[in-house]
Amino acid sequence: MSRLRDSQLGDPRVSDIGNYIRRGKLWEAFAAGQKTVLLIDEIDKADIEFPNDLLQELDRMEFHVYETGETVKAQVRPIVIITSNNEKELPDAFLRRCFFHYIRFPDAETLARIVEVHYPGIKPRLLTAALTRFYEIRETPGLKKRPSTSEALDWIRLLVADEVDPADLRADATQALPKLHGALLKNEQDVHLFERLVFMAWRDGR
Repeated sequence: MSRLRDSQLGDPRVSDIGNYIRRGKLWEAFAAGQKTVLLIDEIDKADIEFPNDLLQELDRMEFHVYETGETVKAQVRPIVIITSNNEKELPDAFLRRCFFHYIRFPDAETLARIVEVHYPGIKPRLLTAALTRFYEIRETPGLKKRPSTSEALDWIRLLVADEVDPADLRADATQALPKLHGALLKNEQDVHLFERLVFMAWRDGR
């Protein structure tokens, strides 16, 4: 679009397409001239062919810019860190070139420290009640999408903003849906699951 606009304005830069090519992070890492760390985050959410497209570039530490005919070679091999949430399978050929490290979901003590970094000064009673309820919800059998650390942080932010009483977060069979549950339950099936739990508790209590 920029090149089209400049051509309409008579800008002489349009004669060189290189003026309109933006360097991506891989290009910046290859051209850095020193050891860098390149993070490719949540690769499982990219297009299905993206991991395969990276194979040659990461093997040879170079890639070709077809628009300019230029080959960009890494002056110093960067450290490449790739994350995945396992939402879809990655190609075997790609995985063979990776050194795998599994990061377990944080326990309550670790998650408490994470929360305190984001929300310093949070009331201990609220933090304890929120995390207790969070882990109860996360371990509910049948959940299609268990809430993650990011959902916990979003939920607790809302609890702090709304000044929710920690007592209101205690698990109650007649109120299975948590306060401000929209920050935790991001799947319609999971919301229906908790609604059924509420109904069953109400029915059994009659």
